[in-house]
Amino acid sequence: MFVQLQLLPVLAGLVSLVAALNVTLSSNTLLDRSGIFFVSYDGLVNVNSFQASGVITHLGYQYAAWYTSDRSAMLARRALPNGAWSKIPLPHKLRANDSHNVISLGISPADGVIHVAMDCHSNTMFYTKSVIGLANAPASKTWAASKFGRIQTTLGNLNIGTAVTYPQFVVTPERKLQFVYRSGVSGNGANELAEYDGGTWRDVGQWTSTTGSYTANGPGVTSTARNSGRIHTSGTWREHSAGVSCSSGGLTNHDTVYGDDDRGRTWHNTAGTKIGTSGSSPISVSTAGIIVDPLNPDHAVMNQESQATDSQNLPHIVISYVPGRFGQCVSSYESGRVAHGRAFHLFRSSSGHWTKTEIPLALGSVGRSQIFLDPQDNVYVVLPFVRVMAATTASNYTDWALVYDGRRSLKAFGEVTLDRRRLETERIVSILFQVVSPNGSPSSVRVADLKF
Repeated sequence: MFVQLQLLPVLAGLVSLVAALNVTLSSNTLLDRSGIFFVSYDGLVNVNSFQASGVITHLGYQYAAWYTSDRSAMLARRALPNGAWSKIPLPHKLRANDSHNVISLGISPADGVIHVAMDCHSNTMFYTKSVIGLANAPASKTWAASKFGRIQTTLGNLNIGTAVTYPQFVVTPERKLQFVYRSGVSGNGANELAEYDGGTWRDVGQWTSTTGSYTANGPGVTSTARNSGRIHTSGTWREHSAGVSCSSGGLTNHDTVYGDDDRGRTWHNTAGTKIGTSGSSPISVSTAGIIVDPLNPDHAVMNQESQATDSQNLPHIVISYVPGRFGQCVSSYESGRVAHGRAFHLFRSSSGHWTKTEIPLALGSVGRSQIFLDPQDNVYVVLPFVRVMAATTASNYTDWALVYDGRRSLKAFGEVTLDRRRLETERIVSILFQVVSPNGSPSSVRVADLKF
């Protein structure tokens, strides 16, 4: 069941609660003065929120990845909390000016191998990994390009095809490393899962399907192919047929869907009903009970946004779109989202009830936001330009307020990437961002640390 709540006037007592959250900038370190800068699909190749792990922490060291001005893929590491960054180039150069072609990092806890996936948008992915133990004993290991293997067009031993997008690494509670990605093309693709065990990658299988029909737009345009927008367990559907939207300048994303899984194998909807099995019975647009916020394709809802879980393992999701009060047909998603886009917080109670609240600050951007929680289950949302909005669990997430505004001081382009692994052990969120470039010339790639 889903109930949409209106944003209510905030009481004085609730304001004081959220004001006590007190987010401050503790450091702003430089990775590269000359990171490559071009705007593509309204984003940057060095900082796109869907890369998920452009910056990552493991055993007291932090790692980051980006492309420098000559298009070379770069890696860096530092000892936390304030060690100097040490940089190395990889023998690969960015092939296309496409912001989807991000670099994602993963670290397998069991053997300390660093994994790098990069440079793909519905085509061949490039991959390399480090020697065993490089991340598990970093202080005693030399940081050098020679510690990484040759660049491959397979996921190590596993051939994942030649149409790969959105590569992401995930560590399970059992400390296993998984790799999630989309196969196929936009509007006609499927989400896939692989798992790393004992130095070997193995295929778990496809967990969403392009099959089924979706009809929208007046008397009905039917789309028979699609892909889901956010890997893991929450996201949107993106239809292949543009006719389901009221305007060709809009987006064909629709609905927010959610499902639970047991480490990527068996999937359940919010009511606990089994809805799919990876590899044999994937989730489709016709699957029952997965829509937690229905929305047609006419509001420029963004795909690949962000989610987190609280201390009770309950999901919190941030989505964004143009609300109906600004019109029922977004004819240009770029201008529409900049002018009227808003972010929304969705969360599920222990009883299975979903609540949605509008975050009261305009996006002013096409881009996505990032969500995280503190140990007390207060929620923070990093909007584009590093503006941090927060709400307290004591208010049932109704006392949203701006707790950090980095728009002027950081001069970030828009979307950012968070170090979620560092959040597991410290009250610091590291944010990978790139300084805006007015003319497309190379600009600084940086990591800001916010205490909360």
